[in-house]
Amino acid sequence: QEERDENQKEKIEKIDISLIDNFKEHPFKVLDNEELKSLEESIKQNGVMDAVIIRKKDDGRYEMVSGHRRLLASKKLGLKTIPACIKDLTDDEATILMVDSNLQREEILPSEKAFAYKMKLEAMKHQGKQLETTSDPMEQKLTTREIIANENGESASNIQRYIRLTELIPELLDLVDEKQIALSPAVELSFLNDEQQYAVLDCIECNVATPSHAQAIRLKKLSQEGTLTTDEIEDIL
Repeated sequence: QEERDENQKEKIEKIDISLIDNFKEHPFKVLDNEELKSLEESIKQNGVMDAVIIRKKDDGRYEMVSGHRRLLASKKLGLKTIPACIKDLTDDEATILMVDSNLQREEILPSEKAFAYKMKLEAMKHQGKQLETTSDPMEQKLTTREIIANENGESASNIQRYIRLTELIPELLDLVDEKQIALSPAVELSFLNDEQQYAVLDCIECNVATPSHAQAIRLKKLSQEGTLTTDEIEDIL
């Protein structure tokens, strides 16, 4: 029994930092800011207190699952190794764990939520994961969006709204992160094609004003009707 218990324990190993790659299409921004400097100071004084989570790749290298900020801080300090827990994870399991680990942060940008929720939704659908509830006499099944919503204190509709943001051009998504465009009008703008979105961006830059929710709804309606032109965009904004 002791041997079985020992084998089930997660072993922490010192891993060469140069062998660890970032998670593919990592949706969270790892910024060199004051928060990172504070983390550097903590690591300088106490070392890396919480082991990062990695998984082994086919080429013998490792992929970071949870701990990108600790990795960057360690690199900046010139450390050669980092304590790591090596987990045997499928692509879907790694994606879900990566997203869940990062969603615990206090401040998360709309763009980070957008791509994180999208990645988790696709991973869970791929797994075919469904949750049953017996709150009703008739057996019910929650949708994947509802499961994610319950896990993150959001509504299912809000999860879908955030995922819609992934359809925005990068420049408009940046304006959402900078709180220049609110979530509701941003969702409506996401239904415009790229050419129309760039025309909206030009108008925003020229007029130094962003569209209201009502204006964004009007733009979406004309776009879906196939009658939205650059002149119409300028008139509406």
